[in-house]
Amino acid sequence: MENENSPRQTIVIPIRNEGKFIASTIGFIQSQDYPKDKLEIIIVDGDSDDRTVEIVSDMAKSDPCLKVLHNPKRLSSAARNIGVRAATGEIITFIDGHTYIDNPSLLKNIASAMKKKNISVLSRPQFLETPDNTVFQRAVALARRSIFGHGLDSTIYLARDDYVDPTSSGATYRKEVFEKVGYFDERFDAAEDWEFNYRVHLAGYRSFSSLGFAVYYYPRTNLRGLFHQMKRYGIGRFRFFRKHRAGLASGALFPIFLVLGFPFLCALSILFPIFFPLLVLSAGLYVAANLAFSLLIAIRRGWKYIKILPFIFLAIHWGLGWGFVSELLNRLFGKRPWTDGG
Repeated sequence: MENENSPRQTIVIPIRNEGKFIASTIGFIQSQDYPKDKLEIIIVDGDSDDRTVEIVSDMAKSDPCLKVLHNPKRLSSAARNIGVRAATGEIITFIDGHTYIDNPSLLKNIASAMKKKNISVLSRPQFLETPDNTVFQRAVALARRSIFGHGLDSTIYLARDDYVDPTSSGATYRKEVFEKVGYFDERFDAAEDWEFNYRVHLAGYRSFSSLGFAVYYYPRTNLRGLFHQMKRYGIGRFRFFRKHRAGLASGALFPIFLVLGFPFLCALSILFPIFFPLLVLSAGLYVAANLAFSLLIAIRRGWKYIKILPFIFLAIHWGLGWGFVSELLNRLFGKRPWTDGG
């Protein structure tokens, strides 16, 4: 692609305490086969208390494309808005601070697709199969790509080129999109991209997803970290539901039933023994489904995963459900103000 025909691109990276990965993430972008005078990298840091800012500041000394901005609110949604408002590029792409990119033509593919498809939004696959993953991390990646671990409506793991609804996987936008749709809702600390992309969808924008835009995220390394990640997503789902009642997919309700339904059935079974068979049936169906999906993955990908996957699925479902329910309880009992969408 000729330099003069290349659109200016801005990469926005919202971060906090990404000292372990941020240098390599920036390095992947710096090594892109794209004109350097048409590239801008904006790091938006939310008061990191590790070496993140020091690392990025040192890298910025030798790279005029790299800028470091401060995010006093610490929220990812606020960081994204800071990045968008500061961006000078025609095209804006969001990338997390812990990202692996194996394609040196990612930015070239983005610019080419937007021109050829005459489109203002691009979605991307966001796989979890990064190099040097542990057995646990590989199991998380396998679980999250399954129907039981992620859902039918998401296109985050789409492995083909196709036009898609941007809600679950939109990541690249022409700047005009923000002028029409607005910015990220700063009442969200998780799922802010999902909520924004849903508004993009409602505004009539279509999106195109391609393996040529794929990036890879590092999975959590243990059950505790996975649970807390899913809990944040669950909180985001509640806030999304508060703002967009029609936008919550039916599959998202399953983890909520897991957290609310089983305790409710337990209480009913104690008070009214007639409900005990229903409790046993419900628990049995979940255990059977969990073991069945774990077994199918193990048969295809290796028996070493069979001992880990049932607990990973449980952490995913329980984390999502508990995040949703805990946020509901916080609102009901006044720990957070009950405002529309907040």
